[in-house]
Amino acid sequence: MKKKIAIGSDHAGYQLKEKIVNYLNKNNWDIVDFGCHSEESIDYPDYAHPVADFVEKDGLFGVLICGSGNGISMSANKHKGVRCALSWKKEIAMMARQHNDANILSLPARYITLEEALACVEVFISTEFEGGRHQKRVNKIPHQK
Repeated sequence: MKKKIAIGSDHAGYQLKEKIVNYLNKNNWDIVDFGCHSEESIDYPDYAHPVADFVEKDGLFGVLICGSGNGISMSANKHKGVRCALSWKKEIAMMARQHNDANILSLPARYITLEEALACVEVFISTEFEGGRHQKRVNKIPHQK
């Protein structure tokens, strides 16, 4: 059975998104592509929110891509059940999973090579959350008034 993963990008991340979609298809993932579908200028929150909604509802992984990786991850992190981690090296993506139980990976299309991006995706989807001492910290991430 294929595992599902949501993906979305803005126009700056479109080309990288397409390459990641091809990579995931070859590795037995069922991709839910929320767009965008061209390099025409668009607003990154319009693509971050559907991916975040999907991840919140289904408890699965997501990948978001914009020029810097910042705006799209900020939008996703407005969702209570989302822990979106901006990564540009596989070690950062691995730590985001191991220590922070990140469920969405954000990539900076303008500042990462394809090889680095694919390494980040691979380690992100294959690394388990360690739990233990990290769980109490993860539990404190959603703001409580």
